[in-house]
Amino acid sequence: MPPSPENNDRYLIQQAADQHAEEILARRRGSRSRRAAALAAHPQPLSIKTELTQVPLAAAAAPAPVSTTAQTAGYLLAVGDSWFDYPIHDVLTRLDDNYGYNIESSAHRGDPIEAMVSRVGQLDKFSRCMDKIVALGATPKAILVSGGGDDIAGNEFGMLINNIDLQPIPGWNDQVIAGVVDTRIAAAYRLMFVSINTLCQKDLGRTFPILVHGYDYPVPDGRGFLGGGGLLPGPWLKPGFDEKLFIDINVTTQMMITIIDRFNTMLRNLVQEPGFQNVTYIDLRNTLSNSLANYKDWWANEIHPNAGGIFGGQDGWGAVAAKFQAVLATLP
Repeated sequence: MPPSPENNDRYLIQQAADQHAEEILARRRGSRSRRAAALAAHPQPLSIKTELTQVPLAAAAAPAPVSTTAQTAGYLLAVGDSWFDYPIHDVLTRLDDNYGYNIESSAHRGDPIEAMVSRVGQLDKFSRCMDKIVALGATPKAILVSGGGDDIAGNEFGMLINNIDLQPIPGWNDQVIAGVVDTRIAAAYRLMFVSINTLCQKDLGRTFPILVHGYDYPVPDGRGFLGGGGLLPGPWLKPGFDEKLFIDINVTTQMMITIIDRFNTMLRNLVQEPGFQNVTYIDLRNTLSNSLANYKDWWANEIHPNAGGIFGGQDGWGAVAAKFQAVLATLP
């Protein structure tokens, strides 16, 4: 009996992940060998002692040489977009500062998920980050993944929308959204999960918990980074709505609920597919406010949370990180 289309798809995804993992690990083996040779030839390499215990740090400085004990809630690995790589504050800095994790990240703001998982994407650096954790005698508590927002928002955002005057189908173009969200982004996420699992299995002999999030409901008000304009990034949403003559912020805010729900539904269903038992979806909807009365307290711009503190407003990044911590706290 010929294989089903579903099984054939899984085979092709695993085959691509295997090939990509072998290429990455071959490069890592070369890098590890060169590093070992360099340290062997070094006249006075620095030896660092770490103790993965919960012994308190020494209260007073001692004369060199000194043995120190570092405390951590655990080691995290991350790949992702600007929610993991934003200037000064982001989800990862909050997990570090608020909950005590040590984090190695290959995240790069502006990367679409399909670029992250490509042969020139983030997984090479991810593997390098994994080496840094393993070198300490530790293993990752979890792997965090953030992506898909840049596949939707940005210069091509207007392509998802039919003109307001295009009767009888104004608003979201369901066929285009299905192609972008349910097909392209979903395919990239499948390959990402399989690739991460394959890399970890081949290199460390096991897989680790993967946490992935959907996004919250933004307000397309035209604010970019530090207000946007000039060479600064953003805005990402309002120009697309303006292009299709949707200028009522009440209407466009409701439209964003529709597409964010579509994205979250895709992710929630995706992690339930066979082979992804180690992947947990985190629902961030209604973590931040999208009420026109107070959303600016929670959102720094159209697609990024506020930092709070001296920056004003609520700590949106902290609220998002708390959702991650609620899941991380359940892991061994």
